[in-house]
Amino acid sequence: MGNGRMQILYSIDRTGSINQTSKEMKMSYKAVWSKIKSTENNFGKPIVHSDKKTGTRLTDEGRNLLEKYRELKKRCIQTDDTIFKDIFID
Repeated sequence: MGNGRMQILYSIDRTGSINQTSKEMKMSYKAVWSKIKSTENNFGKPIVHSDKKTGTRLTDEGRNLLEKYRELKKRCIQTDDTIFKDIFID
C-alpha cells in the first residue's frame, strides 16, 4: 500500500467510478483495476464493490484500509517532526 493506491481508493470513494478515477489518475481503466485486484489479493479481502447500475464504492474493508493508511501517514509525519526537532533545534 502506498500513496498511489491510497489516491485510487480516495478517488473511487469520492467519485463512485473506476472510469472517472482512471481519468483523474491519468491511468488506463485496466491499470486501475489491476492495482485494485492486486491490493485485494494482498489483503485477502475485497476493497471495492462494482455494480453497473450503482457504480463503484469502497467496501467496509476498503474504507477501513484507506483510514488506516491515512492514520499511518499522519503518525509518520508526527514522528518526522519530532526527529527533525531533535536533530535541528536546540
